[in-house]
Amino acid sequence: MAVVLIRACILYIVITFSLRLMGKRPLGELQPSELVVTILISNIAAIPVEDSSVPMIMGIVPILTLVCLDVIVSQIMLKSAKFRKLMIGSPRIIVSEGVILQKEMRKLRYTVDDLVEAMREQQIFDITQVHYAIVETTGKINFLLKKDFQPAEKQDVSAGGSTDNPPAVIIRDGVEDKEQLGILGLGQGWLSKQLREHNVSVGEVFLMTADKNGCSTIIKRQEGM
Repeated sequence: MAVVLIRACILYIVITFSLRLMGKRPLGELQPSELVVTILISNIAAIPVEDSSVPMIMGIVPILTLVCLDVIVSQIMLKSAKFRKLMIGSPRIIVSEGVILQKEMRKLRYTVDDLVEAMREQQIFDITQVHYAIVETTGKINFLLKKDFQPAEKQDVSAGGSTDNPPAVIIRDGVEDKEQLGILGLGQGWLSKQLREHNVSVGEVFLMTADKNGCSTIIKRQEGM
């Protein structure tokens, strides 16, 4: 019994340290690669605890190997947008301007029940109130209500506001997202003009967002990044 207790304590410390290295992300927001590592770690850690004949090193080494692999993959994803998209995918729009994109839902294997359940979780009970919905890479669905159903704000008293889709990311960390640019209906010429006006190149942009009206925001990459 004492051996099992000591083994459990050692593995507890190793796993806690390992998860700290992986970053502070809520369990429900883990990316697919992070979820796989978490599941594997839990399974590997159980073997030395349940079977005292298995050397502790047989549990610690695989756990640390998986964590190191996750850290390496995370660093590569920071540097390569293509690799990041390959590993975790990209957010997908399933409701745009109040219209449910059924083909997109089929590609994601999302059912009507999945959509309705996600709506209820955010206190939305009428699909006609939804103007925009996007499936994040974690699988969570975020909603934007139509203007008439949004909580009133001070500026709404004197201004009607807009029901356009929220801004989308078209340049992230120096890499252009042509797919989002096409979804917004903005051409390459528009993007080039915006960059010229701000006297920057695509590689010098850390983040650029834009909406369908052509309103954009550009944040330059900091020196040394």
